[in-house]
Amino acid sequence: MQVWKFGGTSVGKPERMHSIKNLITEDGNRKIVVLSALSGTTNALIAIGESLKSHNDAEATQKINELYAHYESFIKELYSTEAGYAEGKAIIEKEFSFIRSLVNIKPFSVKQEKEIVAEGELLSTQMFEAYLREEGVNAALLPALDFMLIDADNEPVLKFTEEKLGAILGQLTNKQIFITQGFICRNPRGEVDNLKRGGSDYTASLIGGAIVAEEVQIWTDIDGMHNNDPRIVKKTFPIRELTFEEAAELAYFGAKILHPSTITPAKMKGVPVRLKNTMEPAAYGTLIADKTTDREIKAIAAKDNLTAIYIHSTRMLNAYGFLRKVFEVFEKYKTPVDMITTSEVSVSVTIDNDEHLDKIMAELKQFADLEECDKDQTIVCIVGNFSADKEGIALKVLDAMKSIPIRMISYGASEHNISLLIHGKHKAAALNALNERCFLYEDTMKEIFSAP
Repeated sequence: MQVWKFGGTSVGKPERMHSIKNLITEDGNRKIVVLSALSGTTNALIAIGESLKSHNDAEATQKINELYAHYESFIKELYSTEAGYAEGKAIIEKEFSFIRSLVNIKPFSVKQEKEIVAEGELLSTQMFEAYLREEGVNAALLPALDFMLIDADNEPVLKFTEEKLGAILGQLTNKQIFITQGFICRNPRGEVDNLKRGGSDYTASLIGGAIVAEEVQIWTDIDGMHNNDPRIVKKTFPIRELTFEEAAELAYFGAKILHPSTITPAKMKGVPVRLKNTMEPAAYGTLIADKTTDREIKAIAAKDNLTAIYIHSTRMLNAYGFLRKVFEVFEKYKTPVDMITTSEVSVSVTIDNDEHLDKIMAELKQFADLEECDKDQTIVCIVGNFSADKEGIALKVLDAMKSIPIRMISYGASEHNISLLIHGKHKAAALNALNERCFLYEDTMKEIFSAP
């Protein structure tokens, strides 16, 4: 069995749902299909929640009515029979009745906030499953809230998913297509929760790992992961193959096509992940697996809005225990560190969440000297095969960056990543310069698009 995930853009219009039906039924194989909310819905639901938190019930009601009108128009084009339309109408009436009921709950708490955001996936999956049945597809709905659970640290409990989902599928052996929600789950209190933004990718990988799927396919609106950011760099191309480690680096450092957590469950169970284009189903896309081509530099990504902190020991040389004390402060405030460079008496780090920055700085000052933080920083990440016997890779990267100021460099901690910290204003120049220096287009295009 395979697991296929479709994002909000892929299900954002009725005709696209029609196309997805053809895609998932074409080969006749059993599969679990994970859907996101319709494009724009999650943002709309968040906006409704913000109005309710601000006690602006009239504004919230207006936004609810506008979103309802969009769904009413949507189902008129989605279904072709009166019975199908009636079922679609009943679905949106039920879910919007719940959304409207939240207007009367005071105060509007985090619990209600998570419940309202979950409605996007609940709507899209029920509507699509009803459409499949209208079309005669042997389909069933698998409520994600029955088998997706996070623990007290907001981490998915894979064993729970394995047991619960396995039992459910064991009772539905006569079904061909299973539809379920991405993103949403329950927390240890049994309440509706979620895997954060982009979490539908994570859901697909968790399900793929839980059932040890043949393959997980992530369908979006571009043809695989590109070697650079196509919004900034003109000459980019899809990468045919990546290792799990390379894909994880790219996802974490800014490649938007993939949620950063997606790779882990699939890697744990050895399940390949393929990135495909809903608009061009015949395109090869990108295959992420244990092995890949031996190309040195595969891709470039960038992570924005970072803060750099520069910390110096007050004890000068041989200050053992210094790093431990530094990272205990970040652990205390649950603030992950992205990039680290060290010397004998100093350490520089970057963080992407500055919510507790003032408290972190205050505690660090108790045992260290601090420079002024640098805001608006960007990590440019060059990903590929950088094993110790490779020659000239760093020279190629630094030559491309010769006209751009670099604040930090991390090279050697990973065989797959060279990271450079620069000011965000230099990001476009850096990505384009690296693209020109690191990729020879004629040779690369032959490699990328040659038959597998």
